[in-house]
Amino acid sequence: MNFETFITCAVTGSGNTADKHPGLPITPAQIADAAIEAARAGAAIAHIHVRDPETGKGSRDVSLYREVVERIRASDTDVVINLTAGMGGDIVFGPGENPFPLDPAGTDMVGPMERLLHVQALLPEICTLDCGTMNFAEADYVMTNTPGMLRTMAAEVQRLGVRPELEVFDTGHLVFVKEMIRDGLLDDPVMIQLCMGIPYGAPDDPLTTMAMVHQLPPGAVFSGFSIGRNQLPFVAMAALAGGNARVGLEDNLYLGKGQLATNGQLTERAAQILTAMGARILTPAEVRTKLKLQKR
Repeated sequence: MNFETFITCAVTGSGNTADKHPGLPITPAQIADAAIEAARAGAAIAHIHVRDPETGKGSRDVSLYREVVERIRASDTDVVINLTAGMGGDIVFGPGENPFPLDPAGTDMVGPMERLLHVQALLPEICTLDCGTMNFAEADYVMTNTPGMLRTMAAEVQRLGVRPELEVFDTGHLVFVKEMIRDGLLDDPVMIQLCMGIPYGAPDDPLTTMAMVHQLPPGAVFSGFSIGRNQLPFVAMAALAGGNARVGLEDNLYLGKGQLATNGQLTERAAQILTAMGARILTPAEVRTKLKLQKR
């Protein structure tokens, strides 16, 4: 059990959820307000994607990230800023016997340095690196992160002094994390997010979760989450396994059956769960010390 726990809130994500929740944060102002709301509810870290304000679709627009980050930094609420670097690795093949041409509506594939333009410009304390390629939820969609791409991104993030949060969806991703540690591409403390229950990655049952935990590199600081109705139960699972928790509308839209949530409500519920288990919720300042983060 981890009795000194921090909470990450992933406030909006990039999935096709805008039409499923009328309160999903979409504009930069809404996303910044959601991060601030989560921080006031107990989240030490806000994990941030941006969306096109007109369509609600996920975006890589640096100007949108800039507005979100500037609004959070100008607020009177402290929170560690964690920007995704997962966008720009999406390939959607054509159906069946016709994989080519690629589906232009869903494909967004750019080079590794272009995927980091917003990180270079804004220097968040943390950014994510998805540590492998995998089939991801939909029939012809591949989340693409090759070893070469990831090594390039890890080296640049290290140069920038930003802490990478290593998104691990299956056991092979942990193999690659250990190779990057061996090659000096990751500084201590290594920060890992166990992303459980995502089709077609590792399932979120306790045995699989603990198998992943037992494969973590020595000294790693880790968090864990699951999606949908298992998000809140997994707050307890992650803490019991020795880790930290993540909640938020990126991964789950509901507080209870038929009850759409806000990021603040999900964070409050996570804090209640952890406090009832005897854990103390770490502040942003304490997380910066624990993870050796550079606040800009």
